[in-house]
Amino acid sequence: MHHPYIPILVFFVVALAVPLGALALARVWMTFFTPIKKGPEKNALYECGVNPLSDRQTRFHSQYYMFGLLFLVFDVETVFLLPFAVAFLKLSVGAFVAAMLFLLLLAEGLLWAWSKGLLDWRAIPKTRAASL
Repeated sequence: MHHPYIPILVFFVVALAVPLGALALARVWMTFFTPIKKGPEKNALYECGVNPLSDRQTRFHSQYYMFGLLFLVFDVETVFLLPFAVAFLKLSVGAFVAAMLFLLLLAEGLLWAWSKGLLDWRAIPKTRAASL
């Protein structure tokens, strides 16, 4: 007689064995078949086929990161609005209220970003304005 939890145990064993086996296989391949090339060319910085012009990375203003995060947030939230748009005429009152609340939160986030100046690309950041 089989125990009812044996398929779950097999599932967990396979779920652990597959990634661990892939990591072990990659380690074996790296150890035995990949030649080690040490030297100045191997350790040099190299980006997109062009040698770097300076030794350090350029820092970007945090406004760019905030703009990128805002883009991702609003992009994902528009995907959440798609089901409401498809079934708009068949929505119940509760679903319509939920969709309008969601839109209100989107508008609030947009107004907050606008009030903080995150969407104003013509303004020079204060740190750059002081150095000019």
